[in-house]
Amino acid sequence: MKVKAQIGMTFNLEKCIGCNTCTVACKNVWTNREGAEYMWWNNVETKPGIGYPKQWENQDVWKGGWVRNGNKLKLRYGSKAYMLSNLFMNPHTPEMADYYGDGDVYTFTYDDLHSSEQSTQQPVGRPKSMVTEEEDIPINWGVNWEDNAGGAHITGKHDVNFDEMSEREKEAVLKFRDVFYFYLPRICNHCLNPACVGSCPSGAAYKREEDGVVLIDQNRCRNWRYCISACPYKKPYYNWSSGKMEKCILCYPRIESGLPPVCFHSCVGKIRSFGVLLYDLDRVEEAAMADDKDLVEAQREVILDPFDETVIAAAKESGISDDWIDAAQRSPVYKIIKKWKLALPLHPEFRTMPSLFYIPPLAPMITSAGKDSPSGEDVFDMEKPSDGPLLSLDELEKLRVPLQYLASMFGAGNEDVVKTALLRQLAIRHYQRSIRVDGTPNKEVLDKVGLSEEDANGIVRALSLAFYDERFVVPTTKRESADISPYTERGVAGFDQMTPWSPLKRRKSYFKSYHTESKDYE
Repeated sequence: MKVKAQIGMTFNLEKCIGCNTCTVACKNVWTNREGAEYMWWNNVETKPGIGYPKQWENQDVWKGGWVRNGNKLKLRYGSKAYMLSNLFMNPHTPEMADYYGDGDVYTFTYDDLHSSEQSTQQPVGRPKSMVTEEEDIPINWGVNWEDNAGGAHITGKHDVNFDEMSEREKEAVLKFRDVFYFYLPRICNHCLNPACVGSCPSGAAYKREEDGVVLIDQNRCRNWRYCISACPYKKPYYNWSSGKMEKCILCYPRIESGLPPVCFHSCVGKIRSFGVLLYDLDRVEEAAMADDKDLVEAQREVILDPFDETVIAAAKESGISDDWIDAAQRSPVYKIIKKWKLALPLHPEFRTMPSLFYIPPLAPMITSAGKDSPSGEDVFDMEKPSDGPLLSLDELEKLRVPLQYLASMFGAGNEDVVKTALLRQLAIRHYQRSIRVDGTPNKEVLDKVGLSEEDANGIVRALSLAFYDERFVVPTTKRESADISPYTERGVAGFDQMTPWSPLKRRKSYFKSYHTESKDYE
């Protein structure tokens, strides 16, 4: 057993309102600069939909992640010889059209709205390229093009998660008024088995020893761009200004100072929990080799019990300090992922073993009117519960939830792990209603899903009532004892050329934030 520490995060999709505050916060902090205009280290997608970039989940096109080759794992992309043959023209790398349609990365001429002279007509902010500064460019795609199912009626049918569903089921799901849709916040998953690291010929992509954060060494990066193709989540980006690859750094400078990532900090719905996981490095490959239906449980088995004396001893032997072990014991993510089995990895079939997990959404519990859809033939029509205002646990199929769709996203096709998460959420609702309405706790409904009263109260606390210090449990890094300043390490940490003395020409507005009168950057 070789114990390693990994920073992990859970997202409660039941609470995400799709406000994109996390997206804007991340954009303003990390990618609001030249060469990074099209980068969205954090973006919120509406599902069903094809996402950003287009069809990022379709690995038949992009060749991301790992596949089994006998008793070994190999990159889906192909052999080293195949990679070399695509050195100058990689067919598995998204183009700008996949990010922003036929047009360019765009903003709007906001200055025209503020500085226009008085006229008889309303001033207009026209679309403007952020690369060429050309105005009136076409707009036919963007980072949140499908926001609130706005484009689902056109693009939703191309969602790869529908591939195993019948046309009748697909059509029913796409009538989202009769079913449901949900939001999917996405950042780099900082995987236990990252394909981006495995594909980099320069060894520029690496995984930090102390906390598992995946970074790109800007000094070693040679712009091969294989990390873009190999990452099945399409979270590495190419900076056209610096000629380097960049990606989400999990705001590690903030974490080291005791502050959460900006996406966590800015989240309006408080859907995120952040903490430390302990895992067995020796079992990662074995878990990644599991059959599709077993991948979720295999990854859970890799995550270790932080209260186990054997695990604690092995962790100390591996150099993990007491404060990190204590953080793992207080971690909300361990309970949500493994103890309560509520959260699931995004597309475990990619076999990268992501360290970000999602609590699948339960459909809106609007049941008093019973069946109210326009059509009596839709396969996901809601029926009125047989007893009371809430569905019983054996009536889950009455919910307008396309289990097969959710299983395609979070269970590698295994509906059982999704059902477990949904049934436990439903059981908690029954339990809480029995306390607050009936005055008598319904323990039987908890027994049916394998939860105790302590578990139920813990889940309610963790997902609904938790304070900040309960949702963010990560020890502060002892930077005072570090030999190297983090400012000198920025090149190896994934964000270079971020200083006023950069040789690259930067935006004037960026340097104004430093309150300097120097014009050297011009």
